[in-house]
Amino acid sequence: MSANGGDRAALLRLESVDTFYGQIHILQGLDLQVGEGELVCLLGGNASGKSTTLKTILGIVRPRNGVVRFAGEDVTGRSTSYRIRKGMAIVPENRRLFAPMTVLENLQMGAYLHGGGKKEDFDRVYELFPLLHERRSQLAGTLSGGEQQMVAMGRALMSQPRLLLMDEPSMGLAPLLVARSFEIIKQVHDAGVAMLVVEQNANVSLSIADRGYVLSTGRLVLEGLASELRENEDLRKAYLGR
Repeated sequence: MSANGGDRAALLRLESVDTFYGQIHILQGLDLQVGEGELVCLLGGNASGKSTTLKTILGIVRPRNGVVRFAGEDVTGRSTSYRIRKGMAIVPENRRLFAPMTVLENLQMGAYLHGGGKKEDFDRVYELFPLLHERRSQLAGTLSGGEQQMVAMGRALMSQPRLLLMDEPSMGLAPLLVARSFEIIKQVHDAGVAMLVVEQNANVSLSIADRGYVLSTGRLVLEGLASELRENEDLRKAYLGR
């Protein structure tokens, strides 16, 4: 695959995106894409613009300039709910489960725009994560961190997304759970779901990704095949924004 993902049809494409908060220019001429069935990681430290990129993709904030395309359609002016119906889903930072609700109820919430979920949607999630079927009556807040990650991903998958966005999946997890979490991410990707993983943990992200981008103060400073980025001596300097 080429470094820009050109060998796969672009499912998501950001073209020359400028996003502002008030007068503060956050994203500056951002060009990024995720191909059909591809796993791409977006790396960067604090205040690099990663969260703003996700919010721009989801339509929570609108770019002042540039275009967001999804599944061949210009969705720049479309609502977040429209984009979710179109096939985007997100696993938010810290998972944000409905702790007082059961695993089953959390999964149902993931399909609320699709009528609460069909049997085949539950079957697909339970096939990926058999533990969730065993624990379906358990309160989500009583699960371990790794189990909660499964619920968060299962909840997102209930909407049958074409693109799964992941915001800092390693955040707050112990090292052993980070490894398990990324095994789960790879498992979902291997099932055919395109993914954009937004992360600070470069090593673990690049170990499972097809391609990667490195963001520093709102600009892309590196991009390429994950295997190449892992060997790039400039990655650490760029990643730290120096």
